[in-house]
Amino acid sequence: MTDLAVIFRTQSDVEASIVRGLLESHGVPTVVSSALPHSVFPLSVNTLGEVRISVHPDDAEEAQRIIESHRIKARNGQVVRLRDEYEALQQAIGYRFRDRGLLEHAMTHTSRANEDVSGGVVDNESMEFLGDAVLGFVIADLLFREFPDYDEGRKSKSKAALVSTTALARQAERLNLGEYLLLGRGEEKTGGRHKQALLADAYEALIAAVYLDGGIEDARAFLAREFATLIAELRTQGNVAGQDDKSALQELLQSERQTLPEYRLVGTYGPDHRKQFEVEVVASGEAIGRGAGPSKKEAEQAAARSALEKLKDPNRSL
Repeated sequence: MTDLAVIFRTQSDVEASIVRGLLESHGVPTVVSSALPHSVFPLSVNTLGEVRISVHPDDAEEAQRIIESHRIKARNGQVVRLRDEYEALQQAIGYRFRDRGLLEHAMTHTSRANEDVSGGVVDNESMEFLGDAVLGFVIADLLFREFPDYDEGRKSKSKAALVSTTALARQAERLNLGEYLLLGRGEEKTGGRHKQALLADAYEALIAAVYLDGGIEDARAFLAREFATLIAELRTQGNVAGQDDKSALQELLQSERQTLPEYRLVGTYGPDHRKQFEVEVVASGEAIGRGAGPSKKEAEQAAARSALEKLKDPNRSL
């Protein structure tokens, strides 16, 4: 058996994926191996782990030529990494990671980890769990400080609106977070980059990444920036835009003299501790929207939002 030639080494799963795709698009078969540690939070991935790309010895020279032709040279002549996959995202969130491996981890969906034969890729589910806790604490603290006159019930209702799947998915969409996700082939084909629940989960994982990289104060500053507009809406309007899409949908249908919306549970999926509900909304016997969420209530709101977007489309058939 011919020994393979290692032609590329990196400590970034993202960079390895880019190089592998580049080579295979030029007809060079590759084998990826990894020495990445098995850890829930790979805090030291940049110093402890390495991903290696190997090819048949006969392809080694051509592979090196392809890689070199796609490198970016700095002005001082120094060769830098092929591409900083997350530079635009770091600029968008106003935070630069000390350990960029945390950001890659936060963007790694379970579908991608399940397809990795090396076993070196860890999904972001544990980071979602941590991010949810950090988010809840920081938002509760913000509401306590910004709205001292709100009673407990109103604070709780406001917090629920701010941390709902719908609200987090919108925050993720604003950052174009879907573009940065590392997805498995199946999830990619089924539109995973645009799924509300998946985007909301990735946003929570991003929060955890900032917290693990910089601590609670950096996480607090990040979330204060992210939620500034929504907090301002609470202050001036008394609610969050899109907080009650079900009511908005009902009013729109009534204005068009249609029947009131009816919500039907389509199904549930996922483990018990992370169950997702899928709901469709029906009006005049026709399904007009579908949505998912961690509770039936949030799934109904997501379905209503989907219907509103469809009904407000100026190009929709009347």
